[in-house]
Formats: sequence, C-alpha cells, structure tokens
Amino acid sequence: MKLRNIAIIAHVDHGKTTIVDGLLKQSKNFRENEALMSQELIMDSNDQERERGITILAKNTSVIYQDTKINIIDTPGHADFGGEVERTLNMADGVLLVVDAQEGPMPQTKFVLRKALDLNLKIIVIVNKIDKKNARIPETLSKIYDLFLELATTEAQLDFPVLYATGKAGKAWKQMPADPEEAADFSDIFDAILENVPEPMVEDDTNFQMLVSALDWDNYKGRYAIGRVKRGVVKSGQHVSVIKSDGTVLNGVVDKIFTNQGLKRVETTEVYPGDIIALTGLNDAEIGDTITCTAKPEALPTIKIGEPTLSLTIGPNTSPLMGKEGKFLTSRQILERIQRELQTNVAMKFRINEEGNYVLSGRGELHLSVFLETLRREGFELEVSKPTVITKVVDGVEMEPVEELTVDVDKAYVGSVKGEVGKRKGVLINQEELSSETDRLVFEITTRGILGLRSTLLTLSKGTAVTSSVFIRNEPVSSQLQKLRKGVVVSSHLGKAVPYGLVSAHEKGAVFIGPQTPVYAGMIVGANGRDEDIEVNVCREKQLTNNRSVGEEGIILPPPIELSLEQQLGFLEDDELLEITPHSLRLRKKILDATMRRRADRR
Repeated sequence: MKLRNIAIIAHVDHGKTTIVDGLLKQSKNFRENEALMSQELIMDSNDQERERGITILAKNTSVIYQDTKINIIDTPGHADFGGEVERTLNMADGVLLVVDAQEGPMPQTKFVLRKALDLNLKIIVIVNKIDKKNARIPETLSKIYDLFLELATTEAQLDFPVLYATGKAGKAWKQMPADPEEAADFSDIFDAILENVPEPMVEDDTNFQMLVSALDWDNYKGRYAIGRVKRGVVKSGQHVSVIKSDGTVLNGVVDKIFTNQGLKRVETTEVYPGDIIALTGLNDAEIGDTITCTAKPEALPTIKIGEPTLSLTIGPNTSPLMGKEGKFLTSRQILERIQRELQTNVAMKFRINEEGNYVLSGRGELHLSVFLETLRREGFELEVSKPTVITKVVDGVEMEPVEELTVDVDKAYVGSVKGEVGKRKGVLINQEELSSETDRLVFEITTRGILGLRSTLLTLSKGTAVTSSVFIRNEPVSSQLQKLRKGVVVSSHLGKAVPYGLVSAHEKGAVFIGPQTPVYAGMIVGANGRDEDIEVNVCREKQLTNNRSVGEEGIILPPPIELSLEQQLGFLEDDELLEITPHSLRLRKKILDATMRRRADRR
C-alpha cells in the first residue's frame, strides 16, 4: 500500500481539528451508525481540550484513501504548545496549513510555517471558513503570499497549491466557488495530498532506525515509543538498541508493534520504512532517542525544542486548609508527578533552586496552567508563585524575551487596549481594519509586559478582545515596569465568610468569594481600590440586640468575581501565592501573619 505522512498546522481556532474530523468521517473509517460519526472535535479527546476549545496535545491518526494510507498528525495551534509542533513535524513529509479567511495569517501561522519550511516539508494551503460574513479572501491570500516570500529559503517553496474550504460543512474546492453553499466534499483535499506530498524517502539500508518523537502510556502495555521508521524493518521480539541524547546506548527487546488505523492502534507483527508506529517494551526510550538495530547502532539528529520563557515555584499546600480536599499532599508525590510529565512534555523544564524549591519552566502562562489544572484534577494540593520571565546572559548582557502581540478588538475599545499595552511599555507597530466593527492591533512587548494582560484586556473590552502572541527575539532587559495592580483585601480571621462581614469587603472593591466560603488569616478575598493592602474580618457577624435597624432584614450582595486559574496566576504579586486544590483556587499572602508581614515590608 502507498503511504503519505502529513501534519495539519495553523493558528489557534482556524479550524485544523474540524478539518481532521471531516477527513476521518469522509474516508469511511467509521460505520455510519458509529457514535463518532455524529461527534465534533473527535481528535480533541482530552477533557481540557474540549472545555477550552483548543488542541493541547499532538495526536496521530490515519485514513485510507483510494490505495494510499495517509497518516495525519493534528497539532496544537497555541504558541504555548509549540513544543508539541516542533517534535512532531519531523514525522511528516508535508503539511496542510489552515488559515482563517477573515483573520488571515496570525502569529502562530508564521511560527508553524517557519518550522515546516525549515524541514523542507511540502505545503498545501487551505483558506478555511470562506463562508464567514466578513471573510477577506483576496487580502488573506495576499498576506499568505507575503508570508511565504518572507520565510521561504528556496524558490521551490514558493510553489504551493491553495484550496478553499468550509471545514464545518466538510467542503473544499481547488478554485474559489461562486457559492460556498454548493455541493462538495473533501475529495479535493485528499487529491491534493496524493498529488503534492511526496512518499516517504526510503533508504536501501535494511538496518532499523527510528527517532522517538512522542510517548504514550497505558496501564496494560506500559510506555509506547512513537515515531516514524527512517529505514529498515522491525519485528515483534527483535533486539534493538536505544541511543540516548547523551550518546549512551541501552539494549532492549521490542514487545509489540502498533500502527494507526483511524483513531485506533492496531497491533501488527512487522512494519516498513516511512510508517508511523508505536513500540512497547522499551521503557527506557525517551523523546529524542534513536531506536536502532543492535548490529549497526547509529543515532539520528535529536529534536531541537525552543527554550521556556516563564518559570514559577511549585510546592505542597501549606495553608491552614491543607489536606481537606486533595489526595496527594507531599513534596515527594509532586516531584514524582513532575518527573513523569517531563518524559512526554518536552517543552517543560524543571530544577530545584538553591533554597530547595521546585522550579517549573514552560513556554507561557497557558502551557503552565494546563499542567497545573491537570494536577488539580488528579487530586493534588499545591501552592505556586507568581510566574517570572526567564532571562539569559549573552556576552555579559542580560537579555529578556520579546513577543509580537496581536489583539483583535471592537473599535470602541481600541483606545483602552492601546492605553493598557502602553502602560506595559508595548509599542504599536501596525493597526488595520478587519471589518466595520473590528480592528487588529499588532504590538511588540516584552514577555514581562504580557503577564496578566490577557485577562485585563478581556475585562476592558467586555470580553471581545482576542489576543495571541509569539516569541520573536531576545533584547537587553529594559527598566522595571510600573506596578499595574492595586492592593488587595485580605482576610484577618479563620472561619467562614458571612454576608455581614462581606459588606465591608465589597465597599473596598471587587470580591472573589461568596458567603459560606472557608477563609483563613492571610487569604486574599478581593481587590482593593487603593494601592495598599487592607485587612477585613469577613467572618464577622452582626451582634444580636433587641433593636432592629431599617434594612437589617436582608443583606443583598453583588455576585463574587470568579477568576480562572490563568487569571489568578496573572493577578499574583511577588509576595503572594496561589493555593490550588481539587475543588478550590485561593489567592493568599506568602506570609499569613499580619504582624510578620508588616515587619517584612519594612525591611
């Protein structure tokens, strides 16, 4: 059977996963009455992926079209998960680059296209969502051509096919249709793959060789080492060598071999060059290792992954409410879970600092918060610090990351967005009109300036701002940013919040908790309208007397402000922590005792 290996890449929410769904369904990999035929976002199987509406983990699937097996790799679109893209593109020979017809190329479009061109992969462009009311197809095509002119390194890379699609309807065309409602399917995408994406290059050498690009795990088979066969043949029971990234060679035996068939892994006894496979029995294999025959052990170039940009300290929960909600409470349990994550999450780094604290580093707030949310759902209790930007010293100069920030926002809020980004020393480099209601603003801003910015812009724009950013370069560290957040309202007592006590907190500013919420001294319960922190006893009840004042019968409070995990990370200051448990998120001061806190402030 003939073979093609493709990845599907795009900016977040441009329709990659929807197109993969359509390719799976239209290839007849499922029966018509199978549940998956009526399901959307089949590939987004992770709970957080479905809740957030984004792809987090790269996944492999395959379809049969005519006489060809097409392996498809669905990759994340968010810049924070660029590590997933970088390690999986080396399994592909071509890519489907999906671009939204209204939004056009976005920061992550540029990032993933550069990676694909660096690997000299064949590009097929799909202009998706052409049925959108404000679709700007000529402008989008012009920007795509400009992007290729900027990034291409050879003339051949400027020759690429363009298809037009409405992914949700399962339609695609080689030429722009007069009416997107006309009958069509994804046949033109399948045909474009067969015509443009080359078959895998197969070496004559019969000695097996494969680079491990991904890992998976289940309780029955243990670890799966996933990658594309570079050369040779491998069979069940075969002795192989695992060449580590440091050159160490370990020996092992392949237990079982699996290939993708639709969404399922199917066991096979023998596979051939070019196919994407999963091997079990090699528990020492890690991402970037080469699995090869013992007779001629030769290493493949390892995977290069971009460096992390943010770090935070993570440790066991030490609050007075510790142990009331979680199952895993100790440093040892947290360390074991982090070490397990590092085996598959190659863009995440970990170290123990001089004070003995665990320091976790990632590609952005979302990258870190997804892992923290995963720990929370698994039953861990944690406390984490404010994320800090990772700097590096080059030729004696301290450098910090700078990002290109794109904000699509209603015209009514353009001034507010410019003002907020300006306070964070962001520089406006471009502004354009997307529609009669929406403008696009493009800034250059340090990663320091972006911390906590997304939630602030959502608040300023009443939920209409869509932001994205991508790393562009390192620059010498600039001056300190002004403090952007005012003070907080801190609980002075341990107990449960009551309406009477919360009245005082609401008078100071936004409140994060409601009545009957457990609180403790040093816990942050709201934002103060002034710069200083203030303590309030939210557990204080009205003293009972024989006299009743007017209006005492019922206290009506505004609903509390609920912040997501990412928003709470962005809210933190240096002297604060975020307590994370399976059922609660609590902001708190590092020093809970008010007297000790004041002494520390005076030092």
